[in-house]
Amino acid sequence: MSTRVRFFSSSVGTKILIAVTGLALFGFLIVHLIGNLLVFVGPESFNHYSHALISNPLIYVAEVGLALIFVLHVFKAVTNWATNRNARPQGYTLKKWVGHTSRKSIGSTTMIVTGLVTFVFVVLHLKTFKYGPYYEALYDEGPVRDLHRLTMDVFQSPVYVVFYVLCMGLIFLHLRHGLASAAQSLGVNHPKYNRLLVVGGTIIAAIIGFGFAIIPILVFLGGRS
Repeated sequence: MSTRVRFFSSSVGTKILIAVTGLALFGFLIVHLIGNLLVFVGPESFNHYSHALISNPLIYVAEVGLALIFVLHVFKAVTNWATNRNARPQGYTLKKWVGHTSRKSIGSTTMIVTGLVTFVFVVLHLKTFKYGPYYEALYDEGPVRDLHRLTMDVFQSPVYVVFYVLCMGLIFLHLRHGLASAAQSLGVNHPKYNRLLVVGGTIIAAIIGFGFAIIPILVFLGGRS
């Protein structure tokens, strides 16, 4: 086994991989959110944006790379959780959040749960939109897939809207702890900055979670452009 493989199989190397892949996925979420918000600009703008993405031959390379990053992040996170769980002493019990000085929070203690829910959500999300019904819109340059219509249709279901919003709440919790944790795993760990990392992570996670959640809510309520 090479030195590099041994390092990334170690506890420190695993945390670094989780941090790097997590930040890469976070960057994707920002870009994805900006693109999704075009749904309120109008059908033509949203469909042209989506068509430009799916018609680019590099999209396949990007999708494979993103899938590998996502799978690696999930795999290392699960193995890290399992290792930590097995290393706990016999009879270990979780402390209550109130009344002690532990730095644990709801976000940190539920990372494996929120992460796995996010994994399931991504699979269902791809099935619903990427591999969902094909509608076609005709513009001057020719026919394109009408993802705007599909989005409007899907978010007319109150069950799906509630499911989507609840998942965004869990993703907020995941990001809230994950961003600060990733920074610390990469060496940004100083009393002077730790509080700022937590606050900044919370704000950014809230923007991402709220940004995605507001889309199905407004569509369902009829607040579309």
